[in-house]
Parts: sequence; structure tokens; C-alpha cells
Amino acid sequence: MELFNISCMGKPLRLEGSLAGWQALYWDNQLVSQLAASADPDGEKTHTFQLTADDSIITVDVSTDIHWQPFKVDYRVTVDGEVIESGSRNEKDIERQQPVVTPQTKPKFSVVGLASLGFKLLKSAKVIKVVLAGASVAAYSWLFSWQFALALIACLVVHEYGHIRAMKYFGMKTKGIYLIPFMGGLALSDEKINTRWQDVVISIMGPTFGLFMSLLAMVAYWITGNIFFAGIATFNALLNLFNLLPILPLDGGHILKSISFSMNSIAGLVACIAGAAVGVYVSYAFGLALLGFLLLIGSGEIIFEWKYRHRTHLLPLNRYGQIFSTLWYFATVASLIGVIIYFATKGDDMLALPLMILQS
Repeated sequence: MELFNISCMGKPLRLEGSLAGWQALYWDNQLVSQLAASADPDGEKTHTFQLTADDSIITVDVSTDIHWQPFKVDYRVTVDGEVIESGSRNEKDIERQQPVVTPQTKPKFSVVGLASLGFKLLKSAKVIKVVLAGASVAAYSWLFSWQFALALIACLVVHEYGHIRAMKYFGMKTKGIYLIPFMGGLALSDEKINTRWQDVVISIMGPTFGLFMSLLAMVAYWITGNIFFAGIATFNALLNLFNLLPILPLDGGHILKSISFSMNSIAGLVACIAGAAVGVYVSYAFGLALLGFLLLIGSGEIIFEWKYRHRTHLLPLNRYGQIFSTLWYFATVASLIGVIIYFATKGDDMLALPLMILQS
């Protein structure tokens, strides 16, 4: 993760590091100092390197004082003992920073390169969105009906729009929503995330917008008594509930991975395992066998990868972020299940189908 990027003697000075404790200092995109991982990643660390200018040697010292949870880094740069730059950065600064693009040599002309460029242009063209949307409507109309196809497309668009809104909140440039026949939808961004908090918010906002849509459809059903709105509410709830399963690359997998990978102690791992066990127990207690089984598989996958959590550039969640994200996740899951159970009691076989799927 990039800790700071400033100018030093007319050249960019960039410090990268991770929660594992390692740091790498680059001057003019050249590695000039490196510190190995340590048991205690917090605290003061110093980098020293020398430059030659006009037959004289210049000594540069970069001192940092890092606290990872909550994140804050204070830094000071001195040249031959004179302070030329100092400052501090927090999580908000990391969220808004633009990733450093390493200069690349211009590739030679080739058929493969030309094809790759053509594919990128095609992918960025707005017409491809219309073609994919039309193909999705046609495919779902062929399988079900045009009314169901339009309702499903609306559910997918609302879900993906939640992701897009979260990306824009963090100042990220987006490419929009792509509807893929038989696979759902995809919200694309031109930029990479820098923090686990961004990963959580962007991932969970899709199901959250989906929940809002189900609740609005439920209100419309109460007002009109039209079973069409009840169908939208319950099947949309099922769609978003499956997206919250802790299985990558689903939204739930990203959310729970960010929460559990931000825990920096054995107590955190124990809490993760306990939470997974409670989730599985509750699922089976309410007769949601399929949900409990998938929750067990997905949680196991995340727990097995927990030991590799430091091998990432993403800034971890602080304690408040871990608790808030966990509550947000389970509240959304519980609300979606509540919508499904509510309509399953209405005596309509079609409305009871989502609950039957969960109980299978």
C-alpha cells in the first residue's frame, strides 16, 4: 500500500508498506531502501539512502511513525540533516489517492496488440451495453416471459447501481453497468480500491439497494394488492441474498473477507470462526438448509485464507469499521430473509418458492 508520495529534489519520493511491517522506499521509481516484515508493524521506522550530485554525496533520511488501527502515518524527510518535508496521512487520504502507474516501454506493433486495443475500444463503447442489455432481455424472455425479463433486468440494474453509487462516493471513475445474459450484471470501474472499507461499502451497497427495492415493492403490494409487486419483492430479495453468500467473487465473499482479514490477532480469528458457526446454526435452526450449507463452505474458504491477509496493499478496517460492517452485513441478510419469509406465508405457491429453495 502506498503510504505517501511526495516530491524530493525534483523527483517523486514514494513509500509503500503493509500491515506485516515491511516497507519499500522509491525515489524516481527506483528502490532505494527496504525494511523487512516485523512482529510489531506499528511505531517509528527510518530509511536512509545517499545520492550523488556535483561530486558531493547527499544523505536523505525518511522517518515514519505508523499506527495501523486506526490508520495514521506521520513522516519527515531530511536532506543532510535539514527538514524539507513533513506531514501526516490518515485513512481518508488513502481512500482518495490515485494509484501509481509504473512507466512502461511502448510496445512494438503486433496483431495481438492491435486485437487487444480493438477489444478495449469495443468494451468501452456504449453500444456494447445496449447489445448486452438487449441480449439479456431476449434470453430471459425466451426462458420465462417478457414481463419477468423486464422485472429481472430492473432488479439487476438497481443492484449494480448501488455498486456504482458507492464507487462514485469514493471519487472513483466508473464505466457503468453491463448486463450479461444468464450471468447477471457487472459494475465496472477504471480505478482500484485502496482500503478494506472501500471494498465493504462498494460490495454491500448492491444488496442494500436491492433490499430497498424489495421494500418499495412490498409497500406497492400493500397499497395495490397486485401480486406482481409481491413477486418482485420476494425474488429480488432471493437474488440479493445469494449475492451476500460468503463465496468469492460474490459480494458477501468480499465483505466477510475484508472484515476477517482486517483482524490482526488470534482473538480476531476466533471471533470469525464463532461468527461463522453462529450463522450456520441460525440457518439450520430456521430450516434454511441450503443457506447454512453455502455459509459453511464460504466461511471455511475465508478462514483458510486468513493467514495470507498481510499480502495485500489494502488498508485494513479499524475496530469500529469491523463492528459496523459486520452489523450492516447481518442486518441486510436478516432483512432479505424476512421479506422472503413474509411473502411465503401468503399462501401463494410461487411466492413460497424462494423459501423452498432456501430450505432445500
